[in-house]
Amino acid sequence: MLASTLSPDAASRAALRSLMDRLPGMSPVEGGGSLEPMTSNDPPVLRSAQMVEGNTLRAIRIPALESPPRSEFGAFLDGAQRVQVVGHHFGMPIVFGTASAAVRVRVNRRMITWGHQPPRVERRIFLPLKYLPALSDWRASSGDAEGSQWQIVDTSTADRNGDYPSQHPAVLLERAIRAVDQERETLEDHLAEAWCALGEAPLFIDGGISRSARVASSTCAVGVIKSHRTLYVEGDALRIVLGLEKGERSSVFRVSPRSRSSVLSWYLRLRDPKGRDAMWGLVRVEVAECERPVERADEISGWVLAETTPLSLPDGRWDKMAYGVRDCEEFLRAIS
Repeated sequence: MLASTLSPDAASRAALRSLMDRLPGMSPVEGGGSLEPMTSNDPPVLRSAQMVEGNTLRAIRIPALESPPRSEFGAFLDGAQRVQVVGHHFGMPIVFGTASAAVRVRVNRRMITWGHQPPRVERRIFLPLKYLPALSDWRASSGDAEGSQWQIVDTSTADRNGDYPSQHPAVLLERAIRAVDQERETLEDHLAEAWCALGEAPLFIDGGISRSARVASSTCAVGVIKSHRTLYVEGDALRIVLGLEKGERSSVFRVSPRSRSSVLSWYLRLRDPKGRDAMWGLVRVEVAECERPVERADEISGWVLAETTPLSLPDGRWDKMAYGVRDCEEFLRAIS
């Protein structure tokens, strides 16, 4: 992490100048924008899940909501990442990566940053040191008067079999992107664990909760997943989930990912999909195992539906994104 009074942009420019001093042949990339996070290399799949509510999956209408609808969520957690190719040295990519996460608390209808745990921001430089011998012993200075340091991550380290990665620029870039993604997940998990340890109001987490055993077992944590690369349905159940109408949820089932904690889950349709893609307004909710899963699913589905207003415009994902999550993203964009 950069420990400096420099702004993120100024710190990046200072680090880039330092790199160029050490690598005379380096070619900076002018106006390089942020790269999109990598999606999984795994193909989209349908996967069976253990039913918890009944023997077969069905569509269930959520009980009538209060007017106006009421949510018990007290805070929202989300993370962000930015990956920038700032230059290359004879094809070897030089990457700046930033991962961040924050909890934003709702107080009197206003969003503020959680006071117990500050937002987390980590900035790193990703370099294939094996293929850049001039930098093999370098610890990059940001170049300011205080001599603040950027942490270097070597993208050319050997894997568990002792094999080094190819020098193909795309391979080295992929390593950097995945490392930033993993760092973002770690920051999110640390904040979620801290919130759950205090046992405060329910926390709306953008994404799943099964990575951390502490979070996955907490009654405070509710994960809301917007993407569906893996659908936990097969056969007729797929038709039922894709046919859910606004205000309907699926039956509750159990998700037990490999090397992760088991959680209860269900699909929920937030908005009318008529005339839209089949995934429009469709989310999957995750909560800890509990004694009354049916009542819990109805209760939390009502909270999530209540968070559909105000709209998260102008974000293109507004059909699935809660306004509190968008607030987290805007906040993180401002500080990182």
